[in-house]
Amino acid sequence: MTIHRRDFLAGTLAGAFLVLLGPRIALASAGRMVIYKDPLCGCCESWAAAMMGAGFAIEVHNETDMTAVKRRFAIPADMEACHTATLDGYLIEGHVPLAAIKKLMAERPDIAGLAVPGMPAGSLGMGDDPQAAYEVYSFSKIPGAAPTVFHRVRPAT
Repeated sequence: MTIHRRDFLAGTLAGAFLVLLGPRIALASAGRMVIYKDPLCGCCESWAAAMMGAGFAIEVHNETDMTAVKRRFAIPADMEACHTATLDGYLIEGHVPLAAIKKLMAERPDIAGLAVPGMPAGSLGMGDDPQAAYEVYSFSKIPGAAPTVFHRVRPAT
């Protein structure tokens, strides 16, 4: 069997394309991320840009009443943060890092969503500091159920 140079080059380029863009394609195919944020919030803009940079197809809704958004999506009060997103039936509240979102999409647990309550310094969108330490919580579809730690962000060593 003879491989022609044209076929070899086409296969090599296709393989390189999949290696380089495969993770972005996988994330983008996970679904459209809809982000609800205050129009004046710079950290929300940074987080949305990071999601788009990771390959998600995003749709941004600038909302002046984020309290109403939290109520509409039934975000538990102790899990609230500055922005809210939806992705494939899950809620993403606040500065949830990409690693936790990838884990969520891979495992697809039976939860309402993920949250990083408040605005932790160094979280994604808040400086993305490799020395930051905070928890990502999962919260239940059952109202009043206690959140649990889903993912821990710890300083890079």
